[in-house]
Amino acid sequence: MLRYIHAYDLQKFPHLAATMFRDRADQFKTRLDWDVAVNHQGEERDQYDACDPLYVIWQQPDGSHGGSMRLMPTTGRTMVNEIFSHLNDGRPLRSARIWESTRFCLSRTAARNVAGALILGGTEFMRGQGVSHYAGVFDRRMVKIYRRLGFSPEIIGSQGEGRARICLGLWTYTEEVYRTVREKAGISARRSRHWYNLSLGQPVAPVANQEALPA
Repeated sequence: MLRYIHAYDLQKFPHLAATMFRDRADQFKTRLDWDVAVNHQGEERDQYDACDPLYVIWQQPDGSHGGSMRLMPTTGRTMVNEIFSHLNDGRPLRSARIWESTRFCLSRTAARNVAGALILGGTEFMRGQGVSHYAGVFDRRMVKIYRRLGFSPEIIGSQGEGRARICLGLWTYTEEVYRTVREKAGISARRSRHWYNLSLGQPVAPVANQEALPA
């Protein structure tokens, strides 16, 4: 199932949180060889994890992390404004309706539809909170993945060539995008909104087999 958890609430989900940060280390340091710090517990954390972000997390049936991404309002500290502002000619992206999306991560054991579920979770949050855009920096390999999942960004800046190319993208929310992402994820609107409401809204009637991710 999808969970939407603020950083200050991660303590309520110790196993989920620990496996998320360890999976981030596995993906970003071990597999992608990014210049990130890994602590003595084998977890990848950075300074923005201390800024009370919201995490959209796929929780597997055993309670462990299957995939996640980190969301932060651009009215506060963000990577796009502090580290990658050169990709937007030094102009900051700041608006209550623009949030930053970073640290898109999948566990090695994640089912094949978890990526689509996370993208759906991101659009469900936009729908529920009145967010119009996400901003984020990604590498070249993600372009095809975002297209396949039904939520492609507009590239507003880039740097580098070939495999080293990084891009600053802006994702725009529309109801059509929400429907497309939901269809590609294979998750009903009722189920998606139920998961969102359990975390951030008013609880709704239970949905059968909510732990199962449709094939």
